Amino acid sequence: MPFRALSRLTHTQAVFVMIAATLMWSIAGVVARQLESAARFEITFWRSAFTAISLLVLLPWWRAADRATGQIADDLTQGPLERHWGVLVRSTAFWISGACWSVMFTAFMLALTFTTVANVLIIMAVGPLFTALVARVAIGQQLALRTWLAILAAGAGIVYMYGSQFLQAFSRPDLEAGGLIAGSLVALCVPVAGAINWTVVQRGQTLGEKIDLVPSVLLGGVLSSLMTLPLALPFAATATDVAWLALLGLVQLAIPCALAVVCARSLTAPEVSLLALLEVIFGILLAWIGAGEAPGTEVLMGGSVVITALMLNELLGWRSRAGTPRIQTVDKQPQ
Repeated sequence: MPFRALSRLTHTQAVFVMIAATLMWSIAGVVARQLESAARFEITFWRSAFTAISLLVLLPWWRAADRATGQIADDLTQGPLERHWGVLVRSTAFWISGACWSVMFTAFMLALTFTTVANVLIIMAVGPLFTALVARVAIGQQLALRTWLAILAAGAGIVYMYGSQFLQAFSRPDLEAGGLIAGSLVALCVPVAGAINWTVVQRGQTLGEKIDLVPSVLLGGVLSSLMTLPLALPFAATATDVAWLALLGLVQLAIPCALAVVCARSLTAPEVSLLALLEVIFGILLAWIGAGEAPGTEVLMGGSVVITALMLNELLGWRSRAGTPRIQTVDKQPQ
């Protein structure tokens, strides 16, 4: 069974699986540009709905494999929701995490309808720095000097990138400034919600609460689809559009999110963060090659500053984070 094989990944295998996951994440932009008539909120609804459906099917098999390999405890007292899908009905942190996922799912696809793939992905890339700031405020985690410097450098890169685009948009009547502003603000919701998500989960686990991350992704898909359904009506998507969005729900969200959680069992937090940055590179390249959406010079230069700052921060922090607590992806059974 492939689920059992995934539960026993070596470090090298986990690296390649994580690269595959980032490649799957990165197809969202180029696929979104292939849609024919699906409206803004309808795009988000279908992708989130198909993500939820996919995880409803995949999670029981995956959790059964984890129980068989000892990754999670085989507790027969659990109700069906918790046993088969990992839904923690009484956990406040679980519901907050699911709500954060729903914001990320919704904001990401909406942002792509306003601005370019490159703009959205580069804003999303600063998620680890937002997480560090939120953790500093919420749970008192100290920030190293290198992280403060990375935040300043990434901020400068984003200011240059967007400042140049705004100047062009306001000076040329053929360019739409409103979409750039709206898309940027909506995209900003993704790293903010992500930062809150990881901080809440880490705090809950520090207090002894057992939170599996993939079921909270399922909850996020359900909440996102329910929130956007009224705004998506009446449906205008063609059958081809629905097929593309089904592909996104399964291949771009459900499968890679599950794979990333599995990889986090074998990789350190800095390794996961570094490999996740490949989504930005893959996503921009795919949108460029597959949809003709070439990034401008200011995006390439400003984005390079952001990515470099993030990479250096993670590389320099590799050793210093070795003994720090990390988010656990499953409730491991005691050996």
